Amino acid sequence: MLHTILGSGGNIGTQLAKDLRKYTDQIRLVSRNPGPIHGDEALFKADLLKERQVDVAVAGSDTVYLVAGITYKTRLWQEQWPIIMKNTISACRKHGAKLVFFDNMYCYDPDHVGHLTEESPVNPKSHKGKVRAAIAQMVLDEIEAGTLKAMIVRAADFYGPGATLSMLNASVIDRMKAGKAAQWLYNAGRRHSFTYIPDAAFATAFLAQQEDAWNQVWHLPTSDRYPSARECVEILARELGVPPKVQVLPGLMVTVLAVFIPLLKEIKELRYQLDMDYCFDSGKIEQAYGLTATNLEEGLKRCV
Repeated sequence: MLHTILGSGGNIGTQLAKDLRKYTDQIRLVSRNPGPIHGDEALFKADLLKERQVDVAVAGSDTVYLVAGITYKTRLWQEQWPIIMKNTISACRKHGAKLVFFDNMYCYDPDHVGHLTEESPVNPKSHKGKVRAAIAQMVLDEIEAGTLKAMIVRAADFYGPGATLSMLNASVIDRMKAGKAAQWLYNAGRRHSFTYIPDAAFATAFLAQQEDAWNQVWHLPTSDRYPSARECVEILARELGVPPKVQVLPGLMVTVLAVFIPLLKEIKELRYQLDMDYCFDSGKIEQAYGLTATNLEEGLKRCV
């Protein structure tokens, strides 16, 4: 059975390709510039915004994993994500492929961020959250109509060895490894959820093999320790033998600097994830299949 990864070059796609080898040796890696992981995968160049290219990329697949990421700009999310999802769903329906959509937690109501489960209200207040809610609903509508066999898997902020585009890696882990003080936004003392990339990929591959896992939403294994950024700094400091220094950029400064720094402008609407306790509950998958998250200390140690 052919398993196809759309967006294979990112953190999740790369690890997912490794974990899928436990179940199949037929793996197709799809991106604009796909590269081999094991060396024997089928490599397929495609732009997910092009319907015909997605159709050809999906043809012959048993299971398709949409794990793509796009540039972190609201305008691009609003323009591109609906097209990508429409193209993916259309191709999966046409070729009879199952779909696994790798999502984040932006769609949930910020008022419930202190304890997020698969049953938490979908009521986003941010522009990016509204995009994520809309494309997830596209999948759920197909499931409800019986026109697509699919699942949505969600992760919290991810981290892992060598991870790119990870706030914890870029602002804390990599800076501390380089002998610099860690950096954080708004409040380093609030509890926060971090999903370890190898756990997320392993669980995604596993769920796709379970017949009773389809047509629902799953939270991927995430440590229920819910550490603050400051706790992460302290753990890493002990491992690296350096002082636990963290520089915190308060809200007022984020607002001022956002005028000059585009990324901060994009992050501002998601402030609630950083200055409120953010606890992502993955108890459902643990109860159903016994899958648990890597211990936080061990995960951080592997990043060093």
